[in-house]
Amino acid sequence: MSIIHALSANSGRLVRLSFGPGSRGRRPVQATGHSKLAKARIVMLSGGLIAVYAVIFARLTLFGMAPRDDTSSIPPERVTAARPDIVDRNGELLATDIRTVSMFAEPNRVVDADEAVEKIATVFPDIDRKSLYKKLADHRSHFAWLRRQLTPKQQSEILALGIPAIGFRPEVKRFYPGGRTAAHILGYVDIDNHGVAGMEKYLDMQGLSDLDSTGLTSQDTLQPVKLSVDLRVQNVVHDVVSSALDLYKGKAAGAVVLDIHTGEVLAMASAPDFDPNDPQATGSDGWLNRMSNGTFEMGSTFKTFSMAMAFDVGAVKTSDTFDASAPLHYGGFIIHDDRDVPRRWLTVPEIFRYSSNIGTAKLMDRVGMENQKAYLTRFGLLTKLKTELPEVKMPTQPHVWKKINSITISFGHGVATTPLQTAVAGAALMDGGELIEPTFLPRTREEAEKVETPIVKPATSDIIRSLFKLNGQEGSGKPANVPGYHVGGKTGTANKVIHGVYSHKLSFNSFLGAFPIDHPKYVVLAFVDQPLTGEHNLTFATNTAAPMVRDIIKQAAPMLGVQPDFGTNLIASY
Repeated sequence: MSIIHALSANSGRLVRLSFGPGSRGRRPVQATGHSKLAKARIVMLSGGLIAVYAVIFARLTLFGMAPRDDTSSIPPERVTAARPDIVDRNGELLATDIRTVSMFAEPNRVVDADEAVEKIATVFPDIDRKSLYKKLADHRSHFAWLRRQLTPKQQSEILALGIPAIGFRPEVKRFYPGGRTAAHILGYVDIDNHGVAGMEKYLDMQGLSDLDSTGLTSQDTLQPVKLSVDLRVQNVVHDVVSSALDLYKGKAAGAVVLDIHTGEVLAMASAPDFDPNDPQATGSDGWLNRMSNGTFEMGSTFKTFSMAMAFDVGAVKTSDTFDASAPLHYGGFIIHDDRDVPRRWLTVPEIFRYSSNIGTAKLMDRVGMENQKAYLTRFGLLTKLKTELPEVKMPTQPHVWKKINSITISFGHGVATTPLQTAVAGAALMDGGELIEPTFLPRTREEAEKVETPIVKPATSDIIRSLFKLNGQEGSGKPANVPGYHVGGKTGTANKVIHGVYSHKLSFNSFLGAFPIDHPKYVVLAFVDQPLTGEHNLTFATNTAAPMVRDIIKQAAPMLGVQPDFGTNLIASY
């Protein structure tokens, strides 16, 4: 008999198998109970592994055969809303949508976030790499914007990189062909094409946003929105205003051209300004529309309204005279005139022509404080202006009116209004005394007559128009005159309040003008805030704001169809 020793696979125990002459045809000796248990475990483990792999294989097969569902990985539909074109009164394009694409990623499908960041940075060197990596490495996320509104060249360069899980979505981008030209009128939109300021915001306020949320807007269904603005005149006004900052080294400047008979804003500009194609580039200072959203003490242009109320209540006649030979004392305040005002008795027209503070104060004393407040409210100078433009600031006035307030307000100190509403009130005094709220949308003369409000008698309007003409020919308004167009108006040089004290060096200069003054069609108001120089090296309104009005009318009048008149231009009699 021979004996062979074998090692059990299960326990390492030696197993003895016997073979001999009598063992032929007989089975070898069976393994112990431990060996049976080991075999059972092996079978169970193998079976479990086979089952797991079978499930994985089945799931992969299902994923491969089922149609791909991208709803959780793509941006929601209608990310940007279509907007209507905006055109000027002659159909010239001011704002439109252009086609573009935006780049997004599906982070759950990104293979190598580090590599993707490095590649994308070659196309966009300014991109925030840390933020980009954070987006791409978030494998729980199915969607993330990477860059909005790419150019075709940028899209092509990204495609050439061959980065997995990067996609593009068609969008629209707002484009303003004129750039800064009408920035404060048009406003701008955000990255999702929603109006943020100006007429763009006005359109959303009129229901464009609600319409878009219902999915009913597209470039094919929206009709262009026409404004009252004349792009030709707007270019002139913008150029003059922008140049004024350099010429007069001012802090800010602005101007507006109004149609007296309809209240239409034909042009308006404020500087500093911004490019609505990239509104973030210039900072927040450029966003402020100082024509409608800035308030200023308008200085002697307010004497226009003081004169109007004095004549309208019958407090004065053109033949009346007032003693302006000595300063006035009210409590601890002294009212005095500039050195070029004659120290003598002045007629009412002379008070206006020489811009006498003393004469105006005495004139207002006859009007009375309550009448003054009532008329300024009627003129729209103490209430918020009503127009389509969202950026409109409320005027400021004393909480409690006292005698000294009434006196200083009569010549433009103590009440702060917007330049636009000052121009609107001035237009009313040129148009028979009918106040018409301004509009940035087309309006016919017939439509304007339905909304106009009488604020003074027609006879009062005639007198104010004559005073404008006098000042344009003999007074501080002479620098605004343009041969053939007969410009009349009133200057205003208001000392600025710096840290609660009126400065003797810094001023807010304005000129309120109308032309042709015998039969006015348009009002032009221009201002310069804190000029450091001017014509003849002087910083008064006659050396800064008046020349701005001259330059605007010289270029814009022919565009507006105003025929020059080089005939005799006699001063109106009183």
